Amino acid sequence: MLFSFFSTFGRRQAGSSLVLLLALLALLASCSKPQLAALFQKTTPHDDYARALDRAGLQEAALGRQWQRAADQALRDSLTVTLPVLETGYFRPEQPTAASYRYAVRAGELVHVRLTLAPGPVLAPRVFVDAFALPPGQRPELLKWTATDTTAAGSYDYSYQATDDAQHLLRVQPELLAAGRYTLRLWRGPGLGLFPVKGRTDQAIGSFWGNERDGGARRHEGVDIFAPRGTPAVAAADGTITRTGESKLGGRVVWLADAQGQHLYYAHLDKQLVQPGQRVRAGDTLGLVGNTGNARTTAPHLHFGIYRAARGAVDPWPFLHREDPLPTPLTGPDRRGEWVRSRPAQATRQLPATLPLLVLGQRAGYLRVELPNGQLRYVAARTVAPAQPLRWVVLAAAHEIQTEPLTSAPALAAWPSQTPATVLGQSNGYALLRNAAGQQGWAKI
Repeated sequence: MLFSFFSTFGRRQAGSSLVLLLALLALLASCSKPQLAALFQKTTPHDDYARALDRAGLQEAALGRQWQRAADQALRDSLTVTLPVLETGYFRPEQPTAASYRYAVRAGELVHVRLTLAPGPVLAPRVFVDAFALPPGQRPELLKWTATDTTAAGSYDYSYQATDDAQHLLRVQPELLAAGRYTLRLWRGPGLGLFPVKGRTDQAIGSFWGNERDGGARRHEGVDIFAPRGTPAVAAADGTITRTGESKLGGRVVWLADAQGQHLYYAHLDKQLVQPGQRVRAGDTLGLVGNTGNARTTAPHLHFGIYRAARGAVDPWPFLHREDPLPTPLTGPDRRGEWVRSRPAQATRQLPATLPLLVLGQRAGYLRVELPNGQLRYVAARTVAPAQPLRWVVLAAAHEIQTEPLTSAPALAAWPSQTPATVLGQSNGYALLRNAAGQQGWAKI
């Protein structure tokens, strides 16, 4: 309704802002409160798709319920990974799923996400990629989201900055009935655009956040970056110079306020080259490295600190450390979509040698597998082997073949009596069967 109004108004090129305001107020007054909320509420592509399923009546259907249940379950049962990570994954067309990854971040780090969809014989599915913070004891907090295109396979990138030391979670979920393979890369980078000492990297940091000072009377509220006297100290971000001066501890100092509301502190400068109120761009020289203030007895270096509103000093390391090396593509066989079982020598009570595990993803040395009860876990690739037939059977009666070893699981097909099949595994009184045409599913035999 509101979009239609603006389109009509634009075409007529009305010249009075008062006319626009009165018309808009009249329009909003005619809307109900739920309509107003819908107009201004920020939604994600994942939310929009869920609402579309609901409008189509699919949220009440079995597949729709499974899709929403998979989305909710992913926020609770994600597997923990250590960044950087590269994992290849697999979408199951017969059963809605959502992959999720839990990882630790530091305040100030930039988290990079790259999802690559493999080309296939049909259009690439639309995939929803949502990042969440996981505050202890609270609901997940949505941080960033995107949805891939449906017209072609390819890579999709986004980044976001962590505001706190926390656990984060990335959920990757395709549309209903999507099938295909993907590659996910997750890695961290520095929160600031440039290193504050020209020509140096984090390897030049010689004294870190929290180190003792004055015999333990105080702690170091920054990092010390060592460089020859006169090396340019540069703006690590665009911003405004708020203060310059000289103090007993810091010597000659410069304060820079960036667009994020952070205050970057440059101390022990040999010379200041900017004035309060001056606008600077990332890379502009603010001063020259020295050892003024209480650094007179040390080698020249820049003391660099970051101060945030309502928090005070924060550790600059996550803002400065080098970007994680991007993991290289995996080598070895692609086992996504295969059934595997524990090797007899590595079988456990939780993973007996007869229990089939579906490979949903793989990364260096590990497979992401789904157990028949829906649980996910990582297993070392060397501890499992392709699921070879346990035995051969001929169905004595017609059987309904199901997606899971559960009475309530949806049916995949109906196999007539006298169908020959191989048994690939067992769970919960069910057998995982494969017929001569390669179809697979669960049945009680």
